[in-house]
Amino acid sequence: MAYRNGQRLPLDESGSGPTLRLSVNPRARRLSVRIDARAGEAVVIAPTERGLTQAVAFARTKAVWIAERLAVQPRGRPLEPGQVISLRGRRVQLEATPGAGAARLVEEGAVIRSGGEGEAYARRVENLLKREARQTLEERTEHHLRTLGQKPVKVSIADTKSRWGSCSPHNRTIRYSWRVIMAPPPVIDYLAAHEVAHLVHADHSPAYWSVVERLIGDHKPWRKWLRDHGGALHAVGR
Repeated sequence: MAYRNGQRLPLDESGSGPTLRLSVNPRARRLSVRIDARAGEAVVIAPTERGLTQAVAFARTKAVWIAERLAVQPRGRPLEPGQVISLRGRRVQLEATPGAGAARLVEEGAVIRSGGEGEAYARRVENLLKREARQTLEERTEHHLRTLGQKPVKVSIADTKSRWGSCSPHNRTIRYSWRVIMAPPPVIDYLAAHEVAHLVHADHSPAYWSVVERLIGDHKPWRKWLRDHGGALHAVGR
């Protein structure tokens, strides 16, 4: 059977169980499976579309592991008064102020207060988090660009389903998920270094990782942090 990039199919050959999404990434050096916490599905990655047949077979050998991982993914948590979220790794309490406008940080960054109700309240809080993410990620991106002697890039902030960032060296753009602003500062800095390093090497070769290490030192703890806690960040505001 021929498979195609972006196709979805049942992980179990019987037609039941979790959904498997097929993805072709020319930069991938091997077959891999990851969990898309936001979509609630597994993603199998191959370097070429021809390799998807082998990738599907590989994913199906991991069916038990995939089902276990999906079963423990955090449930969505709407942005609403009384909730506690993280901002740069610190606990922040969400509070409502009737009649107020845009969300703002108060009490030395320990509280976010906003007007609005329901979706309007959530949207204002999310907009504040996006502004904070842009400010921090632009600063850390510029820092790493200077270290490598690279020219400026265009930075954009999005809400991607699972990827934390992407870099397009040909048009010098870097795209980040705003949700990383909830992570501790070293994790945010790692993400910026990760994407800037792709301006030097578009793959994930040893030479690429040596550039990341040059920028921030040992990157493994921060990569692990995102693997372990990323699902919880993607659940915020769902």
